[in-house]
Amino acid sequence: MGATTDTSNETIDLTIKVWRQSGPDDRGEFRTYDLKGVSTHMSFLEMLDVLNEQLLAGDEEPVAFDHDCREGICGMCGMVINGQAHGPDRETTTCQLHMRRFNDGDTIVIEPWRATAFPVIRDLVVDRSAFDRIIEAGGFVSVNTGNPPDANAILVPKDDAEQSMNAAACIGCGACVAACKNASAMLFVGAKVSHLALLPQGKPERKQRANDMVAQMDKEQFGSCTNTYECEAACPAGISVENIARLNREYLRSLLPF
Repeated sequence: MGATTDTSNETIDLTIKVWRQSGPDDRGEFRTYDLKGVSTHMSFLEMLDVLNEQLLAGDEEPVAFDHDCREGICGMCGMVINGQAHGPDRETTTCQLHMRRFNDGDTIVIEPWRATAFPVIRDLVVDRSAFDRIIEAGGFVSVNTGNPPDANAILVPKDDAEQSMNAAACIGCGACVAACKNASAMLFVGAKVSHLALLPQGKPERKQRANDMVAQMDKEQFGSCTNTYECEAACPAGISVENIARLNREYLRSLLPF
């Protein structure tokens, strides 16, 4: 057997340049901190935890950032790292990004999602309730609940089922909005509309759903899509821009009188 290398003690020194903003109406700015001895086995959020411990020890307010599951499931941990939503790795949330991706002596610039529809609450925390209101506008199926139906009661073609489940993988993190130069939410809305439009259960409200969700998206002041595909590149769930094309078709269908 070949020799193995023990990397358990590998550490790096970093310069962290992070956006600090006390509140929604306050003027924000970047502040720079030096962080020594960061383990390359840490996740990005664990590195921020260490930074906050250092700030608290110096009687300074810790950096506020969103997080929950820390397993790439909830979509809470969104932030822009060195100009890229969720950081340099494809199909990876911030909490899944590890410090071995960076080098000793690196400067890491961290800022919140930038969009009119995502106002900054504090530091790296933004208000993403605009997504919730889009879902409330039509991202659901109105059916009476009860006992689970038989698995074969409603047959779904395999291709439709796969495309629907691929769209349903969207975790609503907002990276698509942050990456888009127009702050468009078309990929998010396209994924939610596609998820239901492809299934028989979603057919009865199909026309009204697309119309209502697009109207709410516009009301929230998200920008328009200009097909640069940055949204797909930044999406940690790998949601395809094909869902934007389907959203456009569903919206045009909703305008037809029949």
